[in-house]
Amino acid sequence: MTPSLLALWEEQPESSVRQRLYAVLRQSIIRMTLAPGQALSEKEIAETFAVSRQPVREAFIRLSEANLVEVRPQRGTYVVPISQAAVMEARFVREALEVAVARSAAEQGLNNAVLDELYELIARQKRCAESDDHDRFYRLDEAFHRTLSLGAGHDAAWGVTQEVKAQLDRVRYLSVPDATPITKLIEQHTAILDSVAAGDADAAERAVKAHMREILSSLPELIARFPELFDTAGAPLSAVSGEPA
Repeated sequence: MTPSLLALWEEQPESSVRQRLYAVLRQSIIRMTLAPGQALSEKEIAETFAVSRQPVREAFIRLSEANLVEVRPQRGTYVVPISQAAVMEARFVREALEVAVARSAAEQGLNNAVLDELYELIARQKRCAESDDHDRFYRLDEAFHRTLSLGAGHDAAWGVTQEVKAQLDRVRYLSVPDATPITKLIEQHTAILDSVAAGDADAAERAVKAHMREILSSLPELIARFPELFDTAGAPLSAVSGEPA
């Protein structure tokens, strides 16, 4: 079920109105509460959250810089389609970062508290699979990757990942359950964590690559099923390397 704007507002941690509003609108685009092509009204959004129009205007600017909306002078602000080229570039960057994090975690080791937290996140993901709670699984998937990065001491790497993966996240959210079964993603998370826990950096790298390249199978299917959501201009998919040609 697509969450409402107000539900997303309640999910956000307490922070400044500007930061909270930007996070809500970003998540609303990623999670299809605001669909590609939809017009955004500065006045309506301000009224929805009982805020002034200034933080809404600032949020639109930040979303435009993240290539999630297009501000058209004298015409309005619109949610942009999912860019295939941007998704592929974000996947490339995220794989490089997460491979490095996993190798570091395997080589240096994680403390028991972090390992316990990661295994608990996987256990909670399994319960989501049993109840078909796809929205909660998406949040737990995010928590798994964040916890692994921060637990390995790579806060900056996670920050960079957050900056580049907005378009990729839109596909990730759409792909569950429409293209990728939750159980398969959980198996991949388990393979990553087991390799890290065993101190096997090579196996951890292979597991991360398999996980990050799952999108290469799901993306063509999603484009075929939901062509109205995508902008397919730009680099084609490469079935061999998974990188932009």
